[in-house]
Amino acid sequence: VQLQASGGGLVQAGGSLRLSCAASGGTLSRRIMAWFRQNSGEEYEFVAGISGSGARTDYGDSAKGRFTISRDNAENTMYLQMNSLQPEDTAVYRCAARTPQSSSTIFYATNDYTYWGQGTQVTVSS
Repeated sequence: VQLQASGGGLVQAGGSLRLSCAASGGTLSRRIMAWFRQNSGEEYEFVAGISGSGARTDYGDSAKGRFTISRDNAENTMYLQMNSLQPEDTAVYRCAARTPQSSSTIFYATNDYTYWGQGTQVTVSS
């Protein structure tokens, strides 16, 4: 499966963006998925994860209360709604997916995910 992330851009502090991760060449059903972000030169940071059905979600500390992860398996797309953006949210955001499985466990490490989108830049100005 190939993943394509989009929706990034330049926004002022306090603004919102909605990222999308569209899949092709395979279905997203039963795949645990996540958003990670990387600020230049730093390690990847787990932002949010979602189970295959969408029933279970989890967030990194920086995202809690501001970001919402969701998915539409019929549309083969995952989303990240980001509100109250701050300059420290500036990063390249990448979506990731695991191979299909029945478990709903959320995984938090980059090496837990096999498929990756190319990333979309989010820049928040102060």
